[in-house]
Amino acid sequence: MDVRSLAPYRLSKPEIAVFVSGIVSMGIEILAGRVIAPQFGSSIYTWGSIITVCLAALSLGYWQGGRRAKRATTREMSWILFGTAIYIAVLIYGSDLLLTYTSTIPLGARYASLPAVTALFGPPTYLLGFISPYAAELSHKEGIGEASGHVYAVGTIGSILGSTATTFVLIPEFSIETISLLFGFLLVATAFAITLPDVSRSTTGTAVVVSLLLVGSLVGSVSAFDHRGDVVYQTQTDQQQLEVIDDGEIRTMYLDGARHSAMDLEEPDRHVFEYTKYFNLPMAMTDDMDEVDNVLFIGGGGYTGPKEFKDEYDVDVDVVEIDGEVTDAAEEYFRLEHGENMTSYEEDGRRFLKDAPDDKYDVIVLDAYKKEQVPFHLTTVEFMELISDRLTDDGILLANVISGPSGSAGEFYRAQYKTAEQAFPDVYSFRTSSSNSIQNIELVATNEETDFTQAELQRRNDERDLPVDLEPAIDNYMDEPETGDTPVLTDDHAPVDRLLDPMVGQRYIIEESDGSTSTTQTETPASIGARPAVASG
Repeated sequence: MDVRSLAPYRLSKPEIAVFVSGIVSMGIEILAGRVIAPQFGSSIYTWGSIITVCLAALSLGYWQGGRRAKRATTREMSWILFGTAIYIAVLIYGSDLLLTYTSTIPLGARYASLPAVTALFGPPTYLLGFISPYAAELSHKEGIGEASGHVYAVGTIGSILGSTATTFVLIPEFSIETISLLFGFLLVATAFAITLPDVSRSTTGTAVVVSLLLVGSLVGSVSAFDHRGDVVYQTQTDQQQLEVIDDGEIRTMYLDGARHSAMDLEEPDRHVFEYTKYFNLPMAMTDDMDEVDNVLFIGGGGYTGPKEFKDEYDVDVDVVEIDGEVTDAAEEYFRLEHGENMTSYEEDGRRFLKDAPDDKYDVIVLDAYKKEQVPFHLTTVEFMELISDRLTDDGILLANVISGPSGSAGEFYRAQYKTAEQAFPDVYSFRTSSSNSIQNIELVATNEETDFTQAELQRRNDERDLPVDLEPAIDNYMDEPETGDTPVLTDDHAPVDRLLDPMVGQRYIIEESDGSTSTTQTETPASIGARPAVASG
């Protein structure tokens, strides 16, 4: 085909089917990450499962479609598209239920998401794999090479459009269910269009029935009831699914289904989670509280820590939150008020520090980790050295690490401790629960040699006018861990996903400030994979 023939060129019916199947197959693959993340996280293993299953399903569809292609007809292609749309209706209606059931399959952490991905996205991707060999068989091109090359080029262009539109347009603007519904209707419309002008009654009736199934699946979705409480707000941001849910007087922010922040509506200044009190530890460790002027939080969530520092200390607070809609939700639902003393930035924390070489902070709080989703570039020695450089000479870092305090589940904690030691003269750690379960462990690193003892920290706590009593935190002062068997995390090699693996199958607890213990998830071999987490305050 030369350039002069491009303008009047029209796609044939088989090529239209291939183009649309490319859009939907790649769109489904991108969307899969958002569907799976609340239950299994978005680690490299999750994305590896998604890519593996989708490629395997497409390959099987290509193979089966190629075997049947000699009997291919445009009408049969339309039935395949209708069948795919029906399965999308099933996904809209029961994806949460399917996720719950598949998460009970006893597999190791690396493979836990495979059954769910296979059940949810294998069948529709497999069906769409039939379209390309069918279209090649029905192509008017001369020769197998020209026909197949042309068909796969059209399908690839559709895949490019599907991935681009889903990533940059649909996910930031619409919910997962709405996007799925859009894909379903696109398949129905295509299935109907490629049978024109000789549309049979059965085709028309099927198009109507499948359309009603799609609408009905959205209206009657089994996820409509939320056991967590009353849904106050929910949206799909550029980064994740964001929900604000009220359970009695406790308002909680969920990101990708994981609890990240909580506020007592009757006592908004109360720390719902005990570990957020520990954010005040740097104010006990600094030689003079009055000399602390600038504080940086990497990770905002519901802004529990930043709000307290703004209100209780005479300091300027900068907050780097990669998801601007999280900050908007904190303003709307968690009583966040910006002013002269607080500024928020929508940016990656490491990039922010690299782009601000002249800024110096007295305290930096790193609160951007989750139990099963840790951005590795915020864990490495290079990042720790960057933080040290952005701190004042006597500056202090506090990192909120989620890990076990000992044993195999503590591998990530020990690796993070060992890595911080490469950049800071002294590193301290404080557990937030007397239990040996997975919990929030606060790492505190100082930019100068300090050699704090528990007695010295307790003296400072008694003498200083802190907004919270840090005695429980100081009592949880931990001995230096054994780190001989753990790696130093670097930009070149940071096996964070492997270090997090042992935490699957163990319960994660959060001590609440009223003295109770909140268990976010108790995992047994029969429930591996259901992994909600808490990260930001």
